[in-house]
Amino acid sequence: MASDEKRYDISDSYLGIKLVRKSNDIDPCDDDPGVLRAELSCGHITNPQTLTDYCRIQLTDGKAELRCPECKDQWSYTEVRTLAKLTTEEQQYFEETLAKNATRKIVDIKNCPGCDWLIERSDLSNLSVQCTICCTKNKRTFEFCWQCLREWKGHQPRSDRCDNEGCTNNDLDLLRDCANIILPDAANIECPAVRACITCGMLINHNTARCKSVTCPRCYTVFCFVCLKLKSVCWITTKDHFKPCSDGVAQRQTAIPFWRDKQSITNMF
Repeated sequence: MASDEKRYDISDSYLGIKLVRKSNDIDPCDDDPGVLRAELSCGHITNPQTLTDYCRIQLTDGKAELRCPECKDQWSYTEVRTLAKLTTEEQQYFEETLAKNATRKIVDIKNCPGCDWLIERSDLSNLSVQCTICCTKNKRTFEFCWQCLREWKGHQPRSDRCDNEGCTNNDLDLLRDCANIILPDAANIECPAVRACITCGMLINHNTARCKSVTCPRCYTVFCFVCLKLKSVCWITTKDHFKPCSDGVAQRQTAIPFWRDKQSITNMF
């Protein structure tokens, strides 16, 4: 470990940090038994420098949530700020970038790959987006793929992919390919392990405990993980959050809802 890297000392325990002498789960090379490390809320172990560096990577990748690479559990910003021992400058960067990344997801804006200007997509059913700045500057039509951020290839409109090699939606791939889970407290119902929030589209896991309903941590919509209806709507017919839904298990989602505002629910599946 470099001399200028962040470290824990015993006084950090007064900040509520659970200090341990265990190997780093996020960085396997960090295994010195004499070094203090912290136990995260998800149970995995790390040091402040590794946590800072890994979270920076997530922010650079445009993530609006900070998650453990081992178990994918979400860490709160407050936890990261404390356990990563963020400096004042780092706190400002983290908070501004988290807000910017969240705004990008909500407003659906991206940087044009041609001119780097921010573009808002108006037609959510078409991945082909025209940049007026590039069209004016280059005196020709310039369209790019909203998904792979390369110049558009193929026919359009299309909502699945363009003809560029490797153009794919990783979130849709996960919704399609994720394993099934069993909800033992809810009549052993079997359903996909990952669902997209029916309001804002955030991908959510069910911890398999207690009832069928989940609350989205981003928009706070409460919905049934099984039938993909609002909790209140599911309740109308079943009168029980632990029994099978009257309409059965909803099929795997093939499109992700887009959040226009907190009042609108866009069904895209």
